[in-house]
Amino acid sequence: MKQQYNKYTPEDQEVWNILFERQIKNLQGKCDVNYLRCLESFAPVLNAEHIPDFEKVNEFMSSRNGWEIHVVPGLIPVEEFFSLLAEKKWCSSTWLRTKAQLDYLEEPDMFHDIFGHLPLLLDDVFASFMERFGKIGANHLNEPIVLTALQRLYWFTVEFGLSAVEGQEQIYGAGIISSFGETNHVFENQIMKHPFDLEQVINHAFVNNEIQMEYYVIQEFSDLYNAVERLEALISEGLDITPAIVR
Repeated sequence: MKQQYNKYTPEDQEVWNILFERQIKNLQGKCDVNYLRCLESFAPVLNAEHIPDFEKVNEFMSSRNGWEIHVVPGLIPVEEFFSLLAEKKWCSSTWLRTKAQLDYLEEPDMFHDIFGHLPLLLDDVFASFMERFGKIGANHLNEPIVLTALQRLYWFTVEFGLSAVEGQEQIYGAGIISSFGETNHVFENQIMKHPFDLEQVINHAFVNNEIQMEYYVIQEFSDLYNAVERLEALISEGLDITPAIVR
């Protein structure tokens, strides 16, 4: 699959601009400084002015650390997702929400996939974590317990993770970064925030169609790389985790 850039309409371009400009303002003082630094580095090919051209983004990324965008139709099987990550390929759809969907989507679109996820792949430590995460999944595709542990780790870090910068909690998870409402929700008083602990995370079942009420806070991205190293050790010892929620 390829991005068909000439099929984007003026309204698509307007929606991208609205989403980008609105969320950049909303993230100020709430977002991990590493994400903002990486987003600024991406500015020549990822900005508010135009929907990003994936060919130009891939040229930009490949020249820096070898990562690239792999176009997918939407959500894909976890087996394919892990294998692509292991090859330093980030999955992204090419469709964009409408004006009527600015605040809520049932399925991630290009704004989530690109604005939310892509910038941190320029961070060496985070990118190394993602690559190793993918390799673990690709090496254990027939082990449901391992895949469940990886899905929970991904959910509470890559999608909904927080970091602590000089003691101040900040956002780095793409599910929060790409959502105007979630960015504000995460700082409400009733939210529970736990220090990041791998064993606690992989035993924490989640529901993906409800607003999050609990989050985990890392100190720095090396915590994530150390976590996948620890997870590999747990797998070799015989991993056992709390069953998933059945709804």
